[in-house]
Amino acid sequence: MATRSTIMDTNSFRPEMAAALDPETRKLTEERNVLGPAYRLFYRNPVHLVKGVGSHLWDADGEEYLDVYNNVASVGHCHPRVVEALSKQASMLNTHTRYLHENILHYAEDILSTMPDELDRIMFQCTGSEANDLAVRVAQTYTCGEGVIVTHEAYHGNSALTSKLSPALGTAQTLGLTMRMIPTPDTYRLEIDGKPASECTAEEFGNWMAGEVRKAVADMERHGIKFAALLADSIFSSDGVYPDPVGYLKPVIDTVHELGGVWIADEVQPGFTRTGDAFWGFGRQGIVPDLVTSGKPMANGLPTSLMAARHEVLEPFAGSIPYFNTFGGNPVCMAAAQAVLDVMRDEDTMGNAKKVGKIFKDAVTSLMPEHPCIGDVRGAGLYIGCEIVKPGTKDPDQKAALDILETLRDNHILTSVCGRYGNILKLRPPLVFSESDVDWFMDGFTKTLETLKL
Repeated sequence: MATRSTIMDTNSFRPEMAAALDPETRKLTEERNVLGPAYRLFYRNPVHLVKGVGSHLWDADGEEYLDVYNNVASVGHCHPRVVEALSKQASMLNTHTRYLHENILHYAEDILSTMPDELDRIMFQCTGSEANDLAVRVAQTYTCGEGVIVTHEAYHGNSALTSKLSPALGTAQTLGLTMRMIPTPDTYRLEIDGKPASECTAEEFGNWMAGEVRKAVADMERHGIKFAALLADSIFSSDGVYPDPVGYLKPVIDTVHELGGVWIADEVQPGFTRTGDAFWGFGRQGIVPDLVTSGKPMANGLPTSLMAARHEVLEPFAGSIPYFNTFGGNPVCMAAAQAVLDVMRDEDTMGNAKKVGKIFKDAVTSLMPEHPCIGDVRGAGLYIGCEIVKPGTKDPDQKAALDILETLRDNHILTSVCGRYGNILKLRPPLVFSESDVDWFMDGFTKTLETLKL
């Protein structure tokens, strides 16, 4: 029997839960049948949201919720400057990139100014899946190889190509024959040469991971596959949030280059000031990728994504194959993306992520002595993983994690889970999350743990 997707199915609503719903909610879930069975709803009792402001949401009954999940509305739900920018542009023109328009050119220059000088070309798409799809094609053309390495619980998209590079979709998803997986960089459970990974230096941990890359490439070569790329996000979000030790990715990427491959930095999760230490997640690690992709946080909910590249890596593909995305880079989405970037600078979302993220992480960590179900708390900025385990062990406790998730929802706090075992609370709020929001979360989280006697 196929295992469920850790990122989509672990806390999803299923039809057999409908009997417990109120009539109106049940009616809406039944009407969703027209969408087919592939779609997912969160929670045993799905939430019917109708309004959002900042990091707060309201349902159809006027009940207020705290959003501790959403990196789509990166600068907060319905930020007035973003709303104004997209409304103004939508009232004038929306078309595609085969006509000249200032919005795409100005934004392209501005977003590239946040990256290292080596990354000097950019292309726009609508989704992270499309960006990763294009980046893999560019990498394969540049290296004349096919083999792509991902981590054990990675998610990189749902196109035909990227879904085969996304083991987090579950075992029903066929994986690519030229893809190889390396272990999750699990600093909580791994031991390296008899030493707990949490005690390893960045160099020691990086050398271990580089060794796993070497093993994967050696296996590719045994099967006549030429290595093309490592595709990974620098916080390993779907794997369970593993951002430390800072600097451990350098020997990994050095090895990728030594073996003839390129690094595609999937920045959908760690990018756009999320970690609090740098605008891009790879910047926190002190390395420069060959290709960068991003999506969700760019335009605060509008379908916008990017692929940035070193010009020499892009040229073999772009110089021979035309690429066009009908809606990618349209003037309305570019206006919204520019507004998001302006807000991030003017409101210092990176500073807020660093300051509030530390307060948030420290507060969650402070519960560990009284609540031994919390095995580990890790993260960077406003991206925190809280690992739920069976007390006294490091054994993952998915049931307890899901009970916590559902009880948090009852306490009007929305978040999700990630990781191979679906037992890690994924605390990833909008970047405008405040100290008072931390207080709200902690009150609800403490109440939840006490209610469940965990």
